[in-house]
Amino acid sequence: MTVTQPSIETLLQEITAKDTGTGRVLVAIAGAPGSGKTTLADTLAQRLGPQAAVLPMDGFHLDNADLIPRGLLERKGAPETFDADGFIALIQRLRTEDDVSYPTFDRSADRTVPNGGHIAADTRIVVIEGNYLLLTLPPWHALSALFDLTIRLDVDHAELEKRLIARWLSYGLSAEQARARALGNDMRNVRVVEANSSAPDLVVRP
Repeated sequence: MTVTQPSIETLLQEITAKDTGTGRVLVAIAGAPGSGKTTLADTLAQRLGPQAAVLPMDGFHLDNADLIPRGLLERKGAPETFDADGFIALIQRLRTEDDVSYPTFDRSADRTVPNGGHIAADTRIVVIEGNYLLLTLPPWHALSALFDLTIRLDVDHAELEKRLIARWLSYGLSAEQARARALGNDMRNVRVVEANSSAPDLVVRP
């Protein structure tokens, strides 16, 4: 059963209830580009304290040098432009290894940073955020069984478009370029998420 519009307090209670002391708690925060996943993940981890850490999916972007020969550079951010198998392997390692390093993404340089992030041995709760955590398409579909709790952010299209255009403007694109990137690629990925995602445990509508 999916619970809709829980408060932050309810989310925190749901997360801490999963901590039985027998292993890490893995919490998935999924949603379309621009839905507010990073903000929610950071808020929850801060409230949970030093036992929690955030792990973003962005470090598994394929490098531009890999995307160009495949004709996928303009689709960067789509499911097929990520190292999905590598990401799945990382989530599996969180169950079996104490210290886990993972790649991060430098958006200003538009490149991944190997071992840019680290989950320490004393981290009890990992809040994982990304667009495709609930995707039912292979190989992404293997992820859902690895999470203890799944949360999806739902934001209407008009608000998403506004946020995504503003994001590209903040990266120095012109108004025309920002609108083209947001509506031509990002919103296409929004529709992929909406059409091919499994039901979460909790739905948040900011």
